[in-house]
Amino acid sequence: MTRVIHTGDTHVGYQQYNVPDRRDDFLDAFRQVIRDAIADDADAVVHAGDLFHDRRPALADIMGTLTVLEELSEADIPFLAVVGNHEAKRDAQWLDLYESLGLATRLNDEPTVIGDTAFYGLDFVPRSQREGLDYDFAPHDADSAALVTHGLFQPFDYGDWDAEEILTESSVEFDAMLLGDNHDPGKQQVEDAWITYCGSTERASASEREDRGYNIVTFDDEVRITRRGLDTREFVFVDVELGPAEGVERVRSRVGQHDLEDAVVIVSISGDGDPVTPASVESFALDRGALVARVTDHREITPEEQETEISFADPDDAVNERVRDLGLSEAAHDIDETIRASKVADANVKDEVERHVRELLSEDVDALADEADASAADEADGTDVPASTAEDDTDDGAAVNEADGSDDDGQASVEEFL
Repeated sequence: MTRVIHTGDTHVGYQQYNVPDRRDDFLDAFRQVIRDAIADDADAVVHAGDLFHDRRPALADIMGTLTVLEELSEADIPFLAVVGNHEAKRDAQWLDLYESLGLATRLNDEPTVIGDTAFYGLDFVPRSQREGLDYDFAPHDADSAALVTHGLFQPFDYGDWDAEEILTESSVEFDAMLLGDNHDPGKQQVEDAWITYCGSTERASASEREDRGYNIVTFDDEVRITRRGLDTREFVFVDVELGPAEGVERVRSRVGQHDLEDAVVIVSISGDGDPVTPASVESFALDRGALVARVTDHREITPEEQETEISFADPDDAVNERVRDLGLSEAAHDIDETIRASKVADANVKDEVERHVRELLSEDVDALADEADASAADEADGTDVPASTAEDDTDDGAAVNEADGSDDDGQASVEEFL
């Protein structure tokens, strides 16, 4: 029998809402998973991609993750993982760094046997590169086999990658596919194999209302998949449907019915009623101890009805949302990152962009065109897609750090590994 913890989409380093406490929350959630594995004496922790939120995590995030993995290593529990779309780099991956330190195993087409189960890995593959993909894996002598991979798979909603095709064409008969990318947990049976998403460990989107957690997968005579929850930051969701002549006081009254201390407060307004200025509700929640407050008014308010108020609370989020809408290629995201979020001095940006483009062209003259339909930061994301598509509210990797490319503490990524 082999019993593993299946986790993924930890998105360490994501400073959601530009609030440092939220950045800490994502690392804390990952730490909880690892400590649960130690307490349960699991045979292994299997991570299905997007360990980091960004392909250029800050030094604090790299070191924080290293410290967590050291705890697992000291307990003699293996950490098996694949690379997700958010963290994917062109060359060496951050996972390779931890593998070189003896803290992780990057799964591939060779079996890594834990107990009586062989684990294989398939990193995230952009949609444009999947045609003709060879699902050829080395044979094994274990009783069971599992494939760990990252992407949005059919038959789950919004899937663009056929799990049945992988299972049918694979040279190895898999008993399970342990998946990452979709932040909603779920499981289905395909071709006599279980395919399952573990979900994210923290809410990376306001649409992720269900409690966060991970899977416990047991391989014996059959595959058994159970769920365990995590103690994460409280999110308070307040849905207000206004009647005629109702307005901001009604919204505040509903918000005030909840314990807001240290919570992320998400207010959704629908119905009729008077115009409501989001800032007036957000300040009300913050005065009552909320860590973050966000208000979305889903009503159609005419310009004559709407009070004009400009808020600069989170300009990066607006820019990142627009970048996601553009569907840029990986190369374009790299250039965007150089311009908006890298550590390059403003005076040197032009030269750095030119150098980067020349480098891309020298590596592969078709690099920009080949990836035109792939967004490596989050190819599957879309601002109009629900939580089940994984990361509709997360920033793309290009701009997880603020516009100056560093944390408030001036942290930088490990330059020699970029």
